[in-house]
Amino acid sequence: MLFFTNDYGEGMHPIVLKALTATNMEQLPGYGTDRYCREAADKIRAAAKCPKGEVYFLAGGTQTNQIVIDTMLQPYEAVIAADTGHISVHEAGAIEYSGHKVITLPGHEGKLKTADLARYLREFGADASSDHMPQPGLVYISQPTEYGTVYTKAELEALRYTCNAYGIRLFVDGARLGYGLMCDEADMDLADVARLADAFYIGGTKAGAICGEAVVFPQGNAPKHFLTSVKQHGGLLAKGRLLGVQFSALFTDNLYFQICRHAVEMAAQIKEDLLDKGYRLYVDSPTNQIFVVWPDSALGELARVVSYSYWEKYDKKNTVIRLATSWATTQKAVDQLKKIL
Repeated sequence: MLFFTNDYGEGMHPIVLKALTATNMEQLPGYGTDRYCREAADKIRAAAKCPKGEVYFLAGGTQTNQIVIDTMLQPYEAVIAADTGHISVHEAGAIEYSGHKVITLPGHEGKLKTADLARYLREFGADASSDHMPQPGLVYISQPTEYGTVYTKAELEALRYTCNAYGIRLFVDGARLGYGLMCDEADMDLADVARLADAFYIGGTKAGAICGEAVVFPQGNAPKHFLTSVKQHGGLLAKGRLLGVQFSALFTDNLYFQICRHAVEMAAQIKEDLLDKGYRLYVDSPTNQIFVVWPDSALGELARVVSYSYWEKYDKKNTVIRLATSWATTQKAVDQLKKIL
């Protein structure tokens, strides 16, 4: 059985595992106050070229999105996202559970378009009843998107400009950020993300860590008593060292970016094989996620030899499935999949 279900099915990259094993018997202070968390934060600030940045380590993506969004908003404020955004669809209403409405705008292959955002904010401001509505206070995007597509630097700059014009903030979900930065279509780096976002996070869970996300407030602009809010939400690990050691390893010798580049290269081969054999892509993703339209009549046959993710129905006879690569995807597995196709 070939595994292309997701990019977090394995444990962790061997170098990360080695780092955890080597530090296992050290006795360290808790709650992210250990030297490894400090080292990891310093390395992330250096990589993102944001010396004033505040870095916090959390365990998972949904937890991170909920805590960051909740703390960046006032109780009466809402967050704007694409209708395909992760917080809109696949987080079990976690944002609404914390008391904030998710305002959805049309997604375009996963992306939030600046024109749609500006139109909504302009019309909201002109509505005489706007005081009776949740006030938009934050824009949420994923880089890359849930469909593996990437925002260009110009698109991110346009979103930033619009947010500034209307006095709201921009938050970038970076659960797969490395794949977006290392794909062939990328025209920005981590420093550009830090320059343009009010907050973002670097995903470890989907990029070689056993778990963990690094939240960055690039201008030292973390919400007041952010750590206390993390604790209140149940997100503060006593053994914060587990996250610090992993991110310190990932941001040593460019390991994080190498991991992501490898996965993107494996995915590019699979995408080429699919196109060569006449399969139809649902969206042309340049990252590590491949979305392909598969005939329902052949899904059972595929499932006997390949583990994949169901995504959505395409029409009465076809389904969109996802194939995902990771740091652990081997050339042998890609070659075997080619034969199966």
